[in-house]
Amino acid sequence: MTRRHFLPDALIAEASQAAGGVTDFGDPSFRPALEVLCRALDEEARLSDTGRHVFKLKLVGQLATRLRLEDDLHRHPEILGEVVAPPLVIVGLPRTGTTKLHRLLSRDPRFWWMAFWESQFPLPLTGEAPGDPKARIAEGHKLVDMMTTAMPKLMAIHPMAAEEADEEVMLMEHSMLSAFDAYASIPSYSQWLNQQDQSPAYRFLARMLQHLQWQKRRRGIRAQRWVLKAPHHLQRMDILLKVFPGAQVIQTHRDPLRSIPSIASFIDTLWRIYSDQADPVEAGRTWSERMRLGLDHTMRVRQGSPAAFMDVQFQDTVKRPMDVVRRIYDFIGWDLSPDVQAGMRAWLIEDEKSHSAAHDYSAETFGLSDAQIERDFAAYRERHILSATA
Repeated sequence: MTRRHFLPDALIAEASQAAGGVTDFGDPSFRPALEVLCRALDEEARLSDTGRHVFKLKLVGQLATRLRLEDDLHRHPEILGEVVAPPLVIVGLPRTGTTKLHRLLSRDPRFWWMAFWESQFPLPLTGEAPGDPKARIAEGHKLVDMMTTAMPKLMAIHPMAAEEADEEVMLMEHSMLSAFDAYASIPSYSQWLNQQDQSPAYRFLARMLQHLQWQKRRRGIRAQRWVLKAPHHLQRMDILLKVFPGAQVIQTHRDPLRSIPSIASFIDTLWRIYSDQADPVEAGRTWSERMRLGLDHTMRVRQGSPAAFMDVQFQDTVKRPMDVVRRIYDFIGWDLSPDVQAGMRAWLIEDEKSHSAAHDYSAETFGLSDAQIERDFAAYRERHILSATA
């Protein structure tokens, strides 16, 4: 019998203690998800002792954040009065320029955006004022240093920066209905998740954005709408548009022949943080299929809401980023002032300086081949890649 290390009741008790004894988690839909996740972590993930410890800390911290969120909403009901305008959402396969585009747009002060430190520490720490997050920013820097020291390859795959814009999927993890299989091989959880209504994850995201927006106002930050970014939304585009009506979507494109092996390398790198038995072939094949399903889903959703989407090719983001920005601003109906353009150009110069060594990988290492990728992604490549280069 598999020894149980991840016990939902024990994790919940630890989280309550960490949150000062409060017990209201809000929406109870997280509980069955937590139970399935814990079972999969024990039975399938092949976690190392260190990986098990880090994953426990992660789950306890996320559960404690849920508790503290509900407590904050009770003590500050005005948070729920924050109006989250329809966001601009960047989606696309990982490794298609989404991070570069997200951080470039974040230079415009009219956009709300979430920094990495906020994704990890979204609520004020005990004794910390909402308008003075210096302690959380410092913790964010420590976490980035720890992650990049433990796995230097990460910087070449996904540039880590505590105070730059990052993915809101890390907020959605608090729902326990999210891409935890990015950290470990847990196929039973993944299969279960695909059969669930994931609206609670997006509703939780909306509440977290209200709280972050409320905090930013207390720091004197004024903006108009959020710019979000997460490849995860490809798989749940219908729910994203339902929970955030009026959202506009920028979809980035790069040939899967290039992006899919790169994604496989990224996932394999993440799995190795938590396990010393990570299987690169399993990582590659699992996430190749995951991305295929996500692209197919988004293509179907786009047929019913074509005006909500704008396409951007990876090479344009790399070679002509300001041309891409001007197209985006035409799409959303905003002017692009000289000051904003100057800030974006200055960031592009600094971003070029920060690039580290090339990300080296081989498709075969991850059980992938050009023939398989061409077959699996034929519909997507025909619509968004081959037609764009014809």
